[in-house]
Amino acid sequence: MNRHTTETTFLASRALRLHGRLLNLLRVLLSQYVTNGLTVSLGLVLIMLALFETAGLTAAASAAVGIIITSLPDVPAPRRRKVMQVLPAPVLGTPLFLLVQLTRQDTLLLGAVLVAGTFLAVMMMAWGKRGGPICFSLLFSMLFSMAAPPMESLGEMLSHTGWFAAGAFLYLLWAVLTTNLLNQRFRAQMLAECLHSFAGILRIQAQRFELAPNHPALLEAMLDQQANFADQLQDTRNVVLESPTTRPRQQAAAMLVSLLEARDHQLACDLDLDVLLQQRGTGPVLPALQQALNATADELEALGMALLLGRRQQSIPAIPDLRPQLAGALPPRPDSPALVPKPALTDAPDAPALLRNMADRIGHINDEAVKMAALARGDIAPELSLVRSQWQLFVGTTLWSAKPLLGQLSWRAPTLRYALRATLAVATGYWVSLHLPWATHEYWILITIVVVMRGNLAQTVQRRNARVGGTVLGCLLVMALLATHPGAKVMFLIVALSTGLAHAFALRRYLYTTIAATISGLLQAHLLLAGLRPTFAIGERLADTVLGALLAWGFSYVLPSWERSQIPGLVKRSMQAQSQHAKRALALLDSEETSDVNWRLARREAYDSLSALTLATQRSLAEPAQVRPPLEPLESLQARSYQLLAQLTAVKSLLLLRRGQLDMAQARPALDHAAQRIEAELSGKPPPAASTDEMPSVSISGQPYLERPDMLLATDLTPWLLRRLQLACAMAHELRLAESRVRV
Repeated sequence: MNRHTTETTFLASRALRLHGRLLNLLRVLLSQYVTNGLTVSLGLVLIMLALFETAGLTAAASAAVGIIITSLPDVPAPRRRKVMQVLPAPVLGTPLFLLVQLTRQDTLLLGAVLVAGTFLAVMMMAWGKRGGPICFSLLFSMLFSMAAPPMESLGEMLSHTGWFAAGAFLYLLWAVLTTNLLNQRFRAQMLAECLHSFAGILRIQAQRFELAPNHPALLEAMLDQQANFADQLQDTRNVVLESPTTRPRQQAAAMLVSLLEARDHQLACDLDLDVLLQQRGTGPVLPALQQALNATADELEALGMALLLGRRQQSIPAIPDLRPQLAGALPPRPDSPALVPKPALTDAPDAPALLRNMADRIGHINDEAVKMAALARGDIAPELSLVRSQWQLFVGTTLWSAKPLLGQLSWRAPTLRYALRATLAVATGYWVSLHLPWATHEYWILITIVVVMRGNLAQTVQRRNARVGGTVLGCLLVMALLATHPGAKVMFLIVALSTGLAHAFALRRYLYTTIAATISGLLQAHLLLAGLRPTFAIGERLADTVLGALLAWGFSYVLPSWERSQIPGLVKRSMQAQSQHAKRALALLDSEETSDVNWRLARREAYDSLSALTLATQRSLAEPAQVRPPLEPLESLQARSYQLLAQLTAVKSLLLLRRGQLDMAQARPALDHAAQRIEAELSGKPPPAASTDEMPSVSISGQPYLERPDMLLATDLTPWLLRRLQLACAMAHELRLAESRVRV
């Protein structure tokens, strides 16, 4: 019997794992990455076939290069700004393509073009995520031009460049067309990805009910998830919050707003968790709280899958209200709100009150999930009247101003150092390729160098390994394909599919991207040579790949820009963002603040700055031990930052939702004083003097005093506000201490 039960449990567990993997696979296939990759493939094959039928193989092959370099920055983006997102690739790539053709017969001049072009291309990284695809577009413009046979006359060079430009222009039109046609689909897909990521955060939060909240593994996992979630959110804002003029767009925008509110409530769940786990009598209730978090995560993932499947509104399942279930698991409340006393400053928290408080916060998360499902179903109307006219503030710009570039022209600037490293590596790779004993393809060595080398060592090492492995598999597949003597149209189709696959997984699974890019690059080189013969030297390609990867890795240590040198700037940005967020959050009571848009902007910067700091800390782990930043103070600073955000979130919720239950004569001076004190703490200035009545001293070392949740039953919530302000000020002090440890 026991054996039978064990086998049944094992089979059920295995079935659940298989089901989870299938869901993850389906989620990937339905994601915006794959959809975007398919549009790239379709555009490439349609344009290539059209030009092949009308102008021949040579024209189609040259045009394909223009299509590929223009497709690199073609990612889901706002419709109105699509042209400016993609246009720099062909505008700057076309002259580079021509310059390589003009200098192919002169080794020295060609080297000069490659060196100057590489430096120019990598400096595009000064524009961050927008500049990255443009950088590689310019690099590939030069390197694919090297794959073509040398032209004998100026007319031939201009003809090839003309077809290159024609392909780029046609694909630009295609990118604008598909962005408009798929805009609503992209909104749903990107929103679904955020829902899935937030569900993962809730699951980690649920695990913290079993282990200590500050357990190193859970803390690291939570920081990683929060950083990735913040990164995803900005891309989602750019698409979902653009022009919410129609009902479906307004529904998606309102769902995103609710998701942001749910994140705030999730963050606030950590406020009392340390003390709660140490209280007696809470053990029987904690599983119910944990189950509610996991159940909400399951429902959000189901909602995201419904969006990916494109289900009709009424077929989207509603998310159940878990508040009755939470209330049934909790100790009873006091019989009468009138019997709830005002707390003294020395009161200790009691377990039933803490449990009710935690359940209320989890209930708020569930409330937002219920609201998101109701919005998706069309059961409630989106509430966008307060900020509809200001959504553009939350959408990233695509204007190509010179300010980011000017900011990277100093000797210590990471982008300038990256550009110099890449330029030296390309120059060395080009020189080495001219002196190798085998029939090298110098462009393949250089492509390997530029795709492997990154601005930091962590990504360079990761891509080095994936590049070599992916090239081996890609070469074997190309050999097998060419042995079948495929026709031009078949090769067009395979180039298109592999290019789309590389595009789809560039940010998700780089090994897949490398395999697909190898297939695309090798076949594209055959097309440029106007040869369809099945001749292919795998040994030479692998040797070129290994050599290029080693050069990229070796030059990563030349003029390094270690993360340790970037940490002070990121810490400064985070501290400033925290100060600004505190200022805006504590000003929400002012009568002049008719909208919370300024606070939302400050909140976004606070999360984004923390995300940048967390990602830099992660990257530093791959660097030599002697140059790594102090990890423990950095993790402490990040944890304290999230705790301060949580305290201010609790205050914000009170100011927005329960301001009628505050004594303004006490609340307003206390808010002003707290804002001044937090600003002083985070800037390192002497804190303002405070009277005992206004801001009593509170320590957050050990077990902090936390407000009694029973106060929520009272008519005057001013004591609750004062307690939170005390803790926020104390947390700001702890944050400043952590920041000083990082600077040591």
